[in-house]
Amino acid sequence: MQIETVVTGALDENCYIVKKNNTCLIIDPGSDYPKIKEKIGDSKILGVLITHAHFDHVGALRNFLTKRSIKIFKRSNVLEQAYTIGDFNFEVIYAPGHAKDQIIFYFKDEGVMFDGDFIFKETVGRCDLPGGDLDDMMKSIEKIKTYPKETTLYPGHGETTTLEHELKNNQYLK
Repeated sequence: MQIETVVTGALDENCYIVKKNNTCLIIDPGSDYPKIKEKIGDSKILGVLITHAHFDHVGALRNFLTKRSIKIFKRSNVLEQAYTIGDFNFEVIYAPGHAKDQIIFYFKDEGVMFDGDFIFKETVGRCDLPGGDLDDMMKSIEKIKTYPKETTLYPGHGETTTLEHELKNNQYLK
């Protein structure tokens, strides 16, 4: 699986394009559709995965809604379970705290999580925005601690990290 990052918008949101066998999934299409489209190239888009609906993560979503063959995965239409779309297998994990609709997409076979604004390198997403809740965040953190430590985390902003690094260096995960 190939993972490409497109940094979009004024808040430097990470949009991820996950490719396999000339197909792709788009994770959190920020606000720069032409930039995202360029990175997609000739790959067939199978789905768009939304970690949460804050404006900086869904700005270009409308550009993908016109194609009926593209499945949209967001909190309002997914269960906390495993999914297969094309050659991609992933699990949806509910992780409220930063936002009520915050979910994580976990690609177990590849050992990666796309966690939106849940965990950033050595910190977590803000809980003081509308829909945020610190108690929910703490429960979600306890849930995520049970996953393999070598899991790579792809956050909605900033650089990638690992669950192991966060368990050692993130005050919220200690």
